[in-house]
Amino acid sequence: MHIQDAARHLGVSARTLRHYETAGLIRPTRLANGYRNLSEVDLRMAAWVRDLIAAGFSTRELRTLLDALDAGADGKVCLAALRGKLAQIDRLAEALRRRRQAVAARLTVEGDRTLGLPAAMSYEMEISSDEGAQRPGAALSAARRLR
Repeated sequence: MHIQDAARHLGVSARTLRHYETAGLIRPTRLANGYRNLSEVDLRMAAWVRDLIAAGFSTRELRTLLDALDAGADGKVCLAALRGKLAQIDRLAEALRRRRQAVAARLTVEGDRTLGLPAAMSYEMEISSDEGAQRPGAALSAARRLR
């Protein structure tokens, strides 16, 4: 299958498939005219790569995994990689949850609800509407000067 047809079939761009090839993740054959020819095996491999990249794997991680499989490692290597990625995603999700809580907590602090400034720093300052219009960060700059 030509690269354009394969790309359409997989829902990716031809450039993406060329990137997979450059990264050593797929190995399509070349026709006499130099065009890439992707076999059914190449299509399955490209779909596997596409799905794992969508799940958070980098092309470097996939290259390492494929090198291990090419060297004779069994399917347990794939399972270990998937479990490792799942653990990494769980750690990232927890970090994002904590960040979200911190931002939500700032929204409930008394004072400037837009910036989450403490009450002591809220609007004890006087900024003319002209200055605020000229400099969007003027309120924050003025609040910092009050410290």
